Amino acid sequence: FNSSGSFKTDIKETPEEYIVHAELPGVKKEDIKIDYNNNYLTISATRNNESEEKKDNYIRRERSYGSVSRGFYISNVNKDSIKAKFDNGVLNIELPKKELTANNSTQILIE
Repeated sequence: FNSSGSFKTDIKETPEEYIVHAELPGVKKEDIKIDYNNNYLTISATRNNESEEKKDNYIRRERSYGSVSRGFYISNVNKDSIKAKFDNGVLNIELPKKELTANNSTQILIE
């Protein structure tokens, strides 16, 4: 994770859904938690790294532990149909819309 305790995230909107791409290198799938509550999508991840180096009777052991969380306001989501996939350090979340927005214009009938 970078020093600000964040991770790179892109959100793309299509007429049918929102697609979230989050880059989480070095994180295991089981260390990622995704919540959608009150129109907020929250992505949390923890990373636990341990390395050991032996050289000339010295042992250097390093352990780094990091936790990051980001929240995004995304409304009009059918929360029962949210899908998530984690592959090669990239988390993809598909959030289908409740109401499709094929076009945003609303025609007003004249009485």
